[in-house]
Amino acid sequence: MITRDELIEIGTFNKPHGVEGEISATFDCDGETASRFSCFVCDVDGIYVPFFADSMRGKGAMTLLLKFSGMDSSDAVRRLVNKTVYVLKREYDELQHEMDDADEVPTDYFIGYTLYDGVEPVGEIVDIDDATENVLFVVERGDGSTILVPAADDLVTDIDLDGKTISMLLPEGLTDM
Repeated sequence: MITRDELIEIGTFNKPHGVEGEISATFDCDGETASRFSCFVCDVDGIYVPFFADSMRGKGAMTLLLKFSGMDSSDAVRRLVNKTVYVLKREYDELQHEMDDADEVPTDYFIGYTLYDGVEPVGEIVDIDDATENVLFVVERGDGSTILVPAADDLVTDIDLDGKTISMLLPEGLTDM
């Protein structure tokens, strides 16, 4: 069974396309990159279900039209409309190492990473708050309290994908709140 911590969010299913079971999906990466994953995963009634594409074709730079095995009508894919698209984190990691470009990593990828202010550990990133334009890391400290830290590129000094750590230079007093 697939669990949430094995997944990373990469997009959203849009609406059915035509009557043959194609569905449009918009991704946080380009369509060519999205097409390299073995399956797309969606939360269906609380269970993470993999969907395997029989075919996919570009509709735009960040949008693909997907046709899944066993889904042969617009009614069959309608249950996916407006749902989050996930991929397996291990596949994402492999692709990321190939691309060797941490600038394209979505922020929710860093859930579970340890955040450092310089060399001092701050805590573990347990969630992402993207309710506003300024995305925030929700960091749980050793004493059980949580703080919000801006997930701003200009504050990041180092990301260690293998060691699952992020080092940042945080504004003075932020960690004292």
